[in-house]
Amino acid sequence: MADLKTSAEAFEKKTTKNISDLEEVSVGMELVNKVYKEGTEEQYSIDVLEVGDEDYRVPASVLIQLQALLKDSRMKDLKKIKVLRTGTGLNDTKYSVIPLGVK
Repeated sequence: MADLKTSAEAFEKKTTKNISDLEEVSVGMELVNKVYKEGTEEQYSIDVLEVGDEDYRVPASVLIQLQALLKDSRMKDLKKIKVLRTGTGLNDTKYSVIPLGVK
């Protein structure tokens, strides 16, 4: 068993990454809804993409933008997207979905 100092030095807070951390995303990837509970907080659910051993959160605003893109007949063959994130914090973060891989 490790002592407190060693444990603190090795500690890494578990966080969920964000879809904007990925270089590009295939629109055919499976979206998974996961339920989380941290400490005494109530449980909450988020949509994530599972890439390797990591979960990447997909905000609802990204799904809304992708839905709008897919309604455009020129985007029916859309294969990949890039998601850009600007701002910080709950109220200032904005996402932009950039289409890639359209034939």
